[in-house]
Amino acid sequence: MNNFMNQQKFSCQFILSLIAVCLLAGPVLRAQSPDRVRVPLTDPTRPATVRAHLLNGSINVIGANVREVTIEARLREGGGRTEGRAEGGMHRIPTSSTGLSVDADNNQVRITTDQINRTVDLTITVPVRTSLSLKSVNDGSITVNGVDGELDVDNVNGPVTLKNISGSVVAHALNDKVLVTFLRVDPQKPMAFSSLNGDIDVTFPPDLKANVSMRTDNGEVFSDFDVQLQATAPRQTVEDNRAEGGKYRVRVDKTARGTINGGGPEIQFKDFNGNIYIRKAAAKQ
Repeated sequence: MNNFMNQQKFSCQFILSLIAVCLLAGPVLRAQSPDRVRVPLTDPTRPATVRAHLLNGSINVIGANVREVTIEARLREGGGRTEGRAEGGMHRIPTSSTGLSVDADNNQVRITTDQINRTVDLTITVPVRTSLSLKSVNDGSITVNGVDGELDVDNVNGPVTLKNISGSVVAHALNDKVLVTFLRVDPQKPMAFSSLNGDIDVTFPPDLKANVSMRTDNGEVFSDFDVQLQATAPRQTVEDNRAEGGKYRVRVDKTARGTINGGGPEIQFKDFNGNIYIRKAAAKQ
């Protein structure tokens, strides 16, 4: 009797151990290694330009002391419509390829993927002196850290976060926030920041010189810079379509305009549902 009970106990322990091993091994088996590509630059002494546009996914760009561009692309687990799908008694065999495609010529690198229904996350390491064109539509954020160049960033359904940036920026987030922190701005380049449904929060060096235009329809504008607002009357737009049987219409612009530290290149801030924060970084000791 004791032998039978011991055998039963051993069998239960073995089954439980096997289940535990399977549960622990499951995520390991499902985890996919990223597709990784290293791209040498034609002339590492010159600034690079990187373009990465995604339909579904996040883009994370890191500026570093390197002489090449490195791209890691990873399929996001649970990020596809076909996850867990079975058909005709057959189970789906997962595929791990991101369909990553990289073209490079004369220090210009273009990054795309041919995945449409699944989410791909990109991590891109670039030389510090790199200009960027980054766009995403769904299921991801766009982040950049430590890059010096011209940045054109557009995210439809996710936030835009740019930290330790030098140079110039045009940033748009349709349905989320825009957060930018500058180390240095290009004193010759205009910039623009916009959102439909999110705050715009930008921190500039204290010596910023700019002409600023600021508009938010359902929010407020805040700044710790001494912004000298223009005393001129708001701009008016006249539309006269009476000759074609239309209407005569006058629109008064709601945009506030002013200067910071005497003025400089144009910087536009435009929001619909959100606040605008124009911050002054603490002076370096």
